[in-house]
Amino acid sequence: MVGNLLLRGMLAGVIAGVLVFAFAHFFGEPLVDQAIAFEEAAAQAAGEAAEPELVSRATQAGLGLFTGVMAYAIAVGGLFALAFAFVHGRFSRLSARGTSAVIALAAFVAIILVPGIKYPANPPAVGNGDTIGVRTELFFLMIVVSIASLIAAVAFARRLTARFGVWNASIIAGVAYIVFIGLVQYLLPPINEVPENYSAMVLWRFRTTSLGMHVVLWSTLGIVFGMFAEKRLASGTAVGRPAFR
Repeated sequence: MVGNLLLRGMLAGVIAGVLVFAFAHFFGEPLVDQAIAFEEAAAQAAGEAAEPELVSRATQAGLGLFTGVMAYAIAVGGLFALAFAFVHGRFSRLSARGTSAVIALAAFVAIILVPGIKYPANPPAVGNGDTIGVRTELFFLMIVVSIASLIAAVAFARRLTARFGVWNASIIAGVAYIVFIGLVQYLLPPINEVPENYSAMVLWRFRTTSLGMHVVLWSTLGIVFGMFAEKRLASGTAVGRPAFR
């Protein structure tokens, strides 16, 4: 059963990847072009020689983008299916679609939204090459802390449910999660390497578009995989097989 769910998760990733690619190609790539133009103009003004173009922009915005997005979406879809197989039926009485939607929402918040608040995505020409290692470490540290905190919050809510009820326990655990994440983000060092003359509109649109790509990815996975899983689990039950083996 887990293997079947894994296959369906990867298929849902394919569908999500196509949608994310279309979104990124039409809304994100024009912003990348503007950012590159700013970077080239700044280099020219500083008297720096233009760097050779190893891969053309047409390839980057087309085949390169498609390949990267599809590989990422399929991998995430597979991991999503494994998370569903572990969670469904063990921690709640939600249906397959409900469980899929909750996992997608929780993953989006913990992996994308919370880390992105502290360390948002940056377009070309933003960021110092000498600090890329530190910035990467801080970003992944924020992801790890966010995921671990969310898991702890869920466990905390389950412990409080018997005493306060589902809704009140969820609210208390949610507030505890927000307070803890806020404290962590306050303690972690800020990073601001945006050039003074960089277009605020391009920066804002790039960051919102990047967020939008992840909204498309996780919402599609939550909806499409939920449909696939519901049909698979229903067919398994109909012939008298256990839901998971």
